[in-house]
Amino acid sequence: QVQVVESGGGLVQEGGSLKLSCTASGSSFDESPMAWYRQSAGKEREFVSCTSWVGLDAYSASTADSVGGRFTTSRFKNRLFLQMNSLKPEDTDMYYCAAEPYKIGGGYCPYPSTNFDYWGQGTQVTVSS
Repeated sequence: QVQVVESGGGLVQEGGSLKLSCTASGSSFDESPMAWYRQSAGKEREFVSCTSWVGLDAYSASTADSVGGRFTTSRFKNRLFLQMNSLKPEDTDMYYCAAEPYKIGGGYCPYPSTNFDYWGQGTQVTVSS
């Protein structure tokens, strides 16, 4: 059974930091894209970052301009992380992890959100001013 589980969200003051984690299990995810998105009620889902396998245990990451310089994405095999620094109230959102199981031909970022087969339930990040 495939599971994608996020953790690490919470309430933090403006300027603070949080680190989100995501673990995908139940299939082979090591060589496929994994990504972070965020969304609030009434808003469209927003891309945060995406990681692609580039060989051995190495991954490349691309990050949205809106959070670049403040958010850093890292990954080890089927585990994805999002280090969020200098948080702002506008970063308040539900953060979702998306994972794609291994398929012949692979997949690389940028990877359309509609192509991800599995999503987590989300972890809430709230930044107070």
